[in-house]
Amino acid sequence: MPSYTYGGQALIEGVLMRGRDAIAVAMRHPDGRIVTATERLDSGFHGRRASRWPFVRGLVVLYETLVVGTRWLVRSASLAASEEGVELGKGAVALMLGLTLAIGIGIFFILPLVIASATTGSVQNGLVQHLVEGLIRVALFLGYLVLISFAPDVRRVFQYHGAEHMSIHALEAGDPLVVDAVRRYPTAHQRCGTEFLVIVVMLSIIAFSLVGRQDPVVMVGSRVLLIPVIAAVGYEILRWGARHRRNPIVHALLLPGIWVQAITTRRPTDDMIEVAIVSLEEALVADGESVPEGSAGLARAPLDPAHRADLAELAHSPGLVDIPIGAEPLIVEPAAPEPPSIPEAGPPDRP
Repeated sequence: MPSYTYGGQALIEGVLMRGRDAIAVAMRHPDGRIVTATERLDSGFHGRRASRWPFVRGLVVLYETLVVGTRWLVRSASLAASEEGVELGKGAVALMLGLTLAIGIGIFFILPLVIASATTGSVQNGLVQHLVEGLIRVALFLGYLVLISFAPDVRRVFQYHGAEHMSIHALEAGDPLVVDAVRRYPTAHQRCGTEFLVIVVMLSIIAFSLVGRQDPVVMVGSRVLLIPVIAAVGYEILRWGARHRRNPIVHALLLPGIWVQAITTRRPTDDMIEVAIVSLEEALVADGESVPEGSAGLARAPLDPAHRADLAELAHSPGLVDIPIGAEPLIVEPAAPEPPSIPEAGPPDRP
């Protein structure tokens, strides 16, 4: 059993796994091969003592996930379209992340406030406005997920999302990483990013109600400035919930996130499970961990350099430093282990 709890994210026709000190990517090439790349986490924050402090570590993980995820999402789309390597420097990533965050904050934090203020302006009880704002935020969040799930390409991403969770379940249960073993597990997982987002939405309702009814500028500012605080608290709740998931009360509190994963995950095909297995195996090797005995050892090949044209720029970007395929992985003192996530009957959530 690894001394670190692994997590990841789905890509376009691929899976990214995050380990203790590195990320590993496996993607299905248009010609049918599984191609891989491994990179060490080096954000400038990673590995520092402060990055392990409660409430700080969540912000570090979120920052690294946004940087890494954006780069590899673009790169995987390029590979799936059989294009040459996409040049994506620090400026492009910063612009893309800035626009994405601005749009997300505007739609899911500011818009609910504007609508709630307009529809409850004559109501004296400020709690009513905050409740309406929270309900609008939940409706927008769920509506967005349902809407994008109808796109065929997004459905495939959701299938890879399910494959990622299933392979992690198998690893944490001590099973070999083979398709037949992985296929038995559910697609939902207590440490999923979807679970984190549900926690953030719920926390925002509580946090913004404490601000009360203030001047419009103060209320808008609070929605923006409190986001890092809510995210940091949400990450700690996610970790705590995963450790105490067998407690009936905690399990019940985590159920909304599990239910929402019925939208963001789908049952994968066997070839998708193979990609997730390879990605997880590569992450284990990069961290100096052993691949579970009896694992399939599926064929794979390094990602074509033509599709990694931006790695020279990437090596100087926040978040990653390249580890060439076959290089000796970085060995560090293992992080304090977390209890494994063993799936329960029915739906069961890194990173």
